[in-house]
Amino acid sequence: MSVRSEDKMIRVDMTRQSASIEAFPEKWKFLGGRALSAKILLEECDPGCDPLGADNLLVLAPGLLAGTSAPTSGRLSVGGKSPLTGGIKEANVGGDPGQDLMKLGYRVVIVTGKPEDPELRYALEVDGDSARVIPADAHKGKWNYPLIEDLTQTYSKKASFISIGPAGEMQLSGASVACTDHSQERHPARHAGRGGLGAVMGSKGLKFVAIEAGGTASRKPADKQFFQLSKKYTRDFVAGPGQEPFPKWGTSVICEEANSIYTFPYKNRTEGRSPDVETLDGMRIVESFETRGGGMHNCLTGCIVKCSNIVHDANGEYKTSGLEFETLTMLGSNCAIANWEDVADLDRLCDDIGIDTIETGAAVAVYMDAGGMEFGDAEGTKRLLREVAEGTEIGRAIGNGAATVGRLKNHHRVASVKGQAIPAWDPRPLKAAGVTYCTSAMGADHTAGLVVDPGQAPEEFARASQESQILNAVVDSSGFCQFLMPNIEEIAEFYAHFYGESVNRETVANMGWQCLEDEWEFNRRAGFGPEDDKM
Repeated sequence: MSVRSEDKMIRVDMTRQSASIEAFPEKWKFLGGRALSAKILLEECDPGCDPLGADNLLVLAPGLLAGTSAPTSGRLSVGGKSPLTGGIKEANVGGDPGQDLMKLGYRVVIVTGKPEDPELRYALEVDGDSARVIPADAHKGKWNYPLIEDLTQTYSKKASFISIGPAGEMQLSGASVACTDHSQERHPARHAGRGGLGAVMGSKGLKFVAIEAGGTASRKPADKQFFQLSKKYTRDFVAGPGQEPFPKWGTSVICEEANSIYTFPYKNRTEGRSPDVETLDGMRIVESFETRGGGMHNCLTGCIVKCSNIVHDANGEYKTSGLEFETLTMLGSNCAIANWEDVADLDRLCDDIGIDTIETGAAVAVYMDAGGMEFGDAEGTKRLLREVAEGTEIGRAIGNGAATVGRLKNHHRVASVKGQAIPAWDPRPLKAAGVTYCTSAMGADHTAGLVVDPGQAPEEFARASQESQILNAVVDSSGFCQFLMPNIEEIAEFYAHFYGESVNRETVANMGWQCLEDEWEFNRRAGFGPEDDKM
């Protein structure tokens, strides 16, 4: 598979506030998304560097099939050395920036350095012919929603944006990177949340990236059979078994099922089931659509899963989007907050401030468990999240994650791996998921290779985790959404028709394994050993 003539990349030097466009190198030709991010970090980033220092990289890498007509294939990998874990991190996100970068021919954006003056803010503007760093002090300290409202008045209606909120500017270890969704308003509701990569972006003084793709067409495949393959896959997926719940109810419909198998954590994981599951379940959210408006939508151009909800308040005004299972669990049940509407308020605050809902929910639950506030105090939790933006002592602790709160409060019930909080799916009934949490280079991360099989035999745990980790590395590198979950043979077929070359299952599976090897090797060089693979 050869590099296409239009393939290029952007290098940004924040020390000099400069950006340059270069040809995309042949050696990375078969790499996209997560695999490309891992390879770049291994080759160009010192694993021993300060995650918030000039030597760390911020990598923005669309998946290999982003910008094409392949369904639900435009996701973006955000990579760097994590300030939360001290190891390698990739956070995968929807929205339109990944699609737009790839339509313009940009296979990756690599950001290095940092400004001499940490108080200055900058932005990166990207279009088909140029990339430039501009001053952005006028936007310093803005929350994500007001920021994007302002930017949509400055740039075209079709522009997409990548941004950080005040948590990223304060370089808190739970800070997320926001991407605007496919809505007309360009809501900053899609987040590369895990691992604190918003802090890495903030350390480089980079407040936002504006991408002007205009009416740029999708990338053209070498083989026109690619279009037929995309159409067939779409038809088969939509008509397939088990696909109805997501476009109808979203991932929040999983709450009841998770509760039934004791993987719906309650009160900082002291229990695996919540008595409030009925008032947190996605069915209640869908019922609100009839009287308030809102509904289901696709978070990125070309998505056929359409699992993202749009939530309105009692007055019919937009509140938040993408109120997902993980958020309802970690900011809801895990904190004993019983009402989905309160969780929707918390989700909006997290997206606006720019913090990961999983890490934040875990941090708040640890704070409650340590006696900082009562479990179930929704209004107190909202005030606590506002303190993150204000930069108070406890606000900064919450924004730095569950492990930091545990140290501050001298509290030992902190469920984490490599410093990153365990997500909603509990590893006690899901042992193979626990293997993934421990062995992934990125810490406890369900998207690294989740296995939901509570009845699995012990001798199958390692094999199931390994297979899932390889597949997820392949999917994250392709740009496909994990909810679409094509198998490796199908991804190989998409690659073959798009690039017009012979690509088989073994080639693609090896790419997934090499991605994992690169991530593990980065961590080994950063000082990690087998003793860190525990929870």
